[in-house]
Amino acid sequence: MATLVLDNGAYTAKIGYSQESVSVIPNCQFRSKTSRLKTFTANQLDEIKDPSGLFYILPFQKGYLVNWDVQRKVWDHLFGKEMFKVDFSDTSVIITEPYFNFSSIQESMNEILFEEYQFQSALRTNAGSLSAHHYFHSRPSELCCLLVDSGFSFTHVVPYCRSKKMKEGIRRLNVGGKLLTNHLKEIISYRQLHVMDETHVINQVKEDVCYVSQQFYKDMEVSQLKGGENTVVKDYVLPDFSSIKKGFCKVRGTRLHPSPHPATTCHLFSSQFPVSPLLQPPDEMLFSGKYKTGEQILRLANERFAVPEMLLHPSDIGIQEMGVHEAIVDSIQSMPEEMHAHFYQNVVLTGGNTLFPGFRERLEAELRSLAPAHLPVSVLQPANPICYAWEGGKLLAHSPDYDEVVVTREDYEENGHFICSTDLLWRESPSNVATSASFAPISLCCNLWSLNLTHNVTWKLDDGTKDRFNLRVK
Repeated sequence: MATLVLDNGAYTAKIGYSQESVSVIPNCQFRSKTSRLKTFTANQLDEIKDPSGLFYILPFQKGYLVNWDVQRKVWDHLFGKEMFKVDFSDTSVIITEPYFNFSSIQESMNEILFEEYQFQSALRTNAGSLSAHHYFHSRPSELCCLLVDSGFSFTHVVPYCRSKKMKEGIRRLNVGGKLLTNHLKEIISYRQLHVMDETHVINQVKEDVCYVSQQFYKDMEVSQLKGGENTVVKDYVLPDFSSIKKGFCKVRGTRLHPSPHPATTCHLFSSQFPVSPLLQPPDEMLFSGKYKTGEQILRLANERFAVPEMLLHPSDIGIQEMGVHEAIVDSIQSMPEEMHAHFYQNVVLTGGNTLFPGFRERLEAELRSLAPAHLPVSVLQPANPICYAWEGGKLLAHSPDYDEVVVTREDYEENGHFICSTDLLWRESPSNVATSASFAPISLCCNLWSLNLTHNVTWKLDDGTKDRFNLRVK
């Protein structure tokens, strides 16, 4: 049986069969101002000749899946003949959902997966749980990790102990990539050009030129200097979608050319831009906001580092919440003291916002200043933080315990929604939860006590052996 892994994010869907590579595809629909009657879905964005003024129709709002009509159309496109040609009767699916997802959304997803698409089996879990599974698989000697998942709508800080998430330590910040892009649009619209309708273009600007400053106040002073002393300022050439299909940076002495950006590419930031000689220095910009060659440009100075700074200091724009580093410390402080050293040494970054240049180094420095002096601090960034959860799902699909954690269509038809509950079923591989063996059967009994059914329970004992029995509750 084939296994399809779908990390269903609010901005992009990471999808692929467990035997193949991942594809990163926009999880939304689009309408262009030039062809308003036609709706484009997912990777059909490439068919739009003029993406300026692009209108997004998103299935997610504030991090939760609420527009099922749009999500169905995206999934129909992904599962259909144009993309993955899914044979539902012979396919199992691993799909992600947000932390603390609403039960009504979970039930709707169960119905769509089992009743409409009729997948043979399904596993609904958090993206962070897949990332933790990946991390513990690559580092089997580690006991704990603290996952920082900074995505489109939220930034989550989640402690894991042997693939089991510690719910009392989860922290959520209402700061994500969408907020950063919208704030950058407002700043540019106020200072230079009206770009409030250019979400697609400004999101690309953010990914190409923004970075996290290591010395915020020093960079702020440098950004106010004149001439060559200002090493922060960058000129960004906006696309006109005729001769310039994609924007690029003009830097002193260099010109950055964008490389092709296929659906399978996960590196969204400026590290993918090769360097070649520059023909015109940035001081040849006219007062009209254009170069003498007619290129329309944005001149960005402190915006480059002031926008990502919101991840660390949301109060700068009036959001009264902790920064990421403060949320990490608060999360660790809520855990037993003997775990603190393990968490500080295993902070793992996932999600698109962690790709800002300098983010890992700055976060590690901020944590070092807040953590106890005798505890070492280590912040780890995977080579591909956007697809890290998907790769964890791929590993889980090849695990020998996979069949024990999924819900089959027969189980769903016989028992209904409760059989898919994350409180009832293990969402982690049993081979990774030896520390939970002493209390797992008790919690399962408590959840099953009011039900009249027979359920198979499997857990790993302290001596490494497994036991399985039928739990009958009447």
